[in-house]
Order: sequence, then C-alpha cells, then structure tokens
Amino acid sequence: MLIFPRAIVSVLAAALCLAAPITARAQSAAQDQPSEETWNSIKGDILKDRPVLDGTGLVILDAPRRAEDSAVVPIGMRVNFAGDDKRTLKSLTLVIDENPAPVAGTFTIGPRSGVTSISTRVRVNSYSYVRLIAELSDGKLYGVKTFVKASGGCSAPAASNADATKSMLGQMKFRTFRQEAGAMPEAQIMLRHPQNSGLQMDQLTRLYIPPFFIDNLKIWQGDELMVTMDGGIAISEDPNIRFNYKPNGAADFRVEAVDTTGAGDAFNGGFAYALTHGGLDPLSAARFANAVAAISVTKAGAQSSMPQLAEVEALLSTESTLDVLSLKNS
Repeated sequence: MLIFPRAIVSVLAAALCLAAPITARAQSAAQDQPSEETWNSIKGDILKDRPVLDGTGLVILDAPRRAEDSAVVPIGMRVNFAGDDKRTLKSLTLVIDENPAPVAGTFTIGPRSGVTSISTRVRVNSYSYVRLIAELSDGKLYGVKTFVKASGGCSAPAASNADATKSMLGQMKFRTFRQEAGAMPEAQIMLRHPQNSGLQMDQLTRLYIPPFFIDNLKIWQGDELMVTMDGGIAISEDPNIRFNYKPNGAADFRVEAVDTTGAGDAFNGGFAYALTHGGLDPLSAARFANAVAAISVTKAGAQSSMPQLAEVEALLSTESTLDVLSLKNS
C-alpha cells in the first residue's frame, strides 16, 4: 500500500537519483579537503604535549601532491641551517595523519654524524596531511606539513613474489656517493623485506597476512652511530633510505636491522591464552593479545621475546581506555 500518490513517488525517486551523485561528490570533496581534526587528537600522544614551532624555511618536506603509487610514496626530509647557525639536528619524526599507525618513522641523528637530510619511501592509506617534526639541539620542535592525495597504500598487495621475498629476506646493499663541491657526501641503504602491514590480504587464502616489518634500524660509520630509525608499517616494501653525512675518517660502515619476527605468533598465543585461561570475552582477549605482541617486538628473537604475564598486565594497566585484565592463574 502506497503512502504517497504514484506521481509523488516518481518525483521522489527522481530527486533521490539526482541527490545520490551530489552526495557522492560532497563526500569526495570533503575527503579532498585537508583537516586538522585527526592531528589535534593524536599530537599530544606523539609529542608528549610539547609545542611545535613553525618550521617554514628551516624544515623542508618534499612529497608529491598526488602520489602515483600509494604504496611507494617518495619522501624527502631535510633541515636547512644558515651558515652561522650552530644548532644541530637531533631527530626527524614523520607523521601521516590518516594512516592506521600515524607515525611512519622517527629518525634519531648521531651527535657528530652531520646528518641533515634523509629520504625514503612510505605508504599512504588515505588522503592525508603528512608532517615532519624536527627536534634541534636547542631542545625545540619545528614542524611543517603537506597534503598528499593517495589511498590504499597500507593494504596494497606486495609487489614481489612471497617465495622470492623469503629467499632474499634481509639482504642489504649499501653504497656511498661522491661528495659534490660544497656539499656533504651521501649514503644509501637498501634492504629486502616485505614490510607486511597486517592490513594486506593473502590472495589465495583470503586471510590477512600478519604484520612483519623492520621496526629498528641502526647505521654506524666506524664505531660512530649515525642514524637510528624506529619504523612502522608505513615504511614501504624493501626499505630504501638515503642520507647525507659528515665523514669521520672511518673506512667501513655497519648496518643492523631488527624486524618484528614473532609478533603474529605472540598475538595468536596471547589470544588463545586469554580465552582459555583468562576467561575473557573475544574483544578483551584481542586487547590482551595486542599487548603481548606489542611487548614481543621490543625484544630480540622469537621465543626469547615472549613476555611474562606481569609485563602484559603492567602494560594494560597504563591504558586509560582499558580495564586492567586480571587473568586467572592456570
């Protein structure tokens, strides 16, 4: 039984057909517009509520306005010190607001390395502000931002064959570039690693691939530490990092990379334990499992990285949004 006469229904249907593309265009336009809402909600946690000064002219962030490949977005980061500026660079933090894990990487600079420029490749999951926060030796933070149009980077399938990737996992290439007139020399490290984000799906099993990525990278010149990277899922497959440096006379360089081996197993084991021994509901069990995996990736090795129950409960107790999970002893 019609509530409206047929003529009115026809008019309403036509109006809805016209409104649908208008709504879609409005949603697309909203996505196109930069927003500070996400940044305002996360910056306190990332920067510990420290103020960020405008870094325009001092801090330089190079990124494409529209990315050709959202899984491999080139990023250039550098600090331009004036000739009489005695400050040095302490760290660079790269943040992609709308990514599932916004902090793409933090690069801590050795005090005598002379590093002022780093470039790499990242994944961008949706239209987002990309921000670069530089901490200088004066103890202050200086920031700049740019808006990048890209989507799907964190869930994009791997570009390399999984079997081939496993056979070459951990292989590295390191090269240096000759110093140009008036400029410091540069070095580049390239690593073979799938950098699984945990959001990618196995095309055969249709199951999500567990996260597996390099979360810590150190580069030495002789015995002097030049750069430390604390990375996340946003660093692209087969990480590629290029940087300038001040030669210290050492004849060799050394690179050490640590990935999240065992994180998937830690999560699965934690989830099963919470369900069978802790008597928790699935959501609370998943939270417990996340804590187990989070602790495991802070330690070296697979079995040796598994945390104690007390460590997990201590981590969960610091989360204001979660109740402390008191598990029964088995």
